[in-house]
Amino acid sequence: MVKGRVHSIESMGLVDGPGIRVVVFLQGCALRCKFCHNPDTWTSNGGEEYTPEDLVKKIERFKTYFASSGGGVTFSGGDPLRQPEFLLEALKLCKSKGINTCLDTSGYGFGDYDEILKYTDLVLFDVKHFTKDGYKNITGMEIYESLRFLEAMKKNNTKMWIRHVVVPGLTDGEEHLKKLKAYIDTVPNVEKVELLPYHVLGVNKYEVLEINYPLDGVKAMDKEITKKYQEELFK
Repeated sequence: MVKGRVHSIESMGLVDGPGIRVVVFLQGCALRCKFCHNPDTWTSNGGEEYTPEDLVKKIERFKTYFASSGGGVTFSGGDPLRQPEFLLEALKLCKSKGINTCLDTSGYGFGDYDEILKYTDLVLFDVKHFTKDGYKNITGMEIYESLRFLEAMKKNNTKMWIRHVVVPGLTDGEEHLKKLKAYIDTVPNVEKVELLPYHVLGVNKYEVLEINYPLDGVKAMDKEITKKYQEELFK
């Protein structure tokens, strides 16, 4: 029997896809993004073990809240694609019960992406960077796996919301964001682009885990400036 490891479950998410959503944070991530605020999700053996059936039963409890809002479930992480067999079974069960499904992912996982995307209504795709060097600098990894997932989404005609974290001194320049827009304009089925201002809310987790914080001393991104970029470039 397939089992998966779940870091946590949020029952009333309002920012992870359309409507009210149950957000399931799965354990495991290969990337080490400089601005990550969930280092406690990196390891694949943390959290609590679930079967897909038990997890979907739990999700179903909140159906009265999310169904009427056009919501559903969002599988996040970590990166949900690091547990592809478990994710696939959970997605299939959700679809059989009429639950709208969404993945929040950077596309850096394992498995048969085509099969997973068959049961996915929307992907919140985290574009860490659009160049090889920029991606490696931010994540510590190569861009190719993320591009493989992007190709699968193109092939499967998957609806996308693109997300990009705006970090002072790293991804906050107007020139960078204009190039990002040019890159996104080549991607089909993008319904929305969300610029997310970098914040420092996860810094204390690094202290607890005794890990050095890569952006130590970098202040949170100005929300108004981020909003201005959002309105000017990504209406």
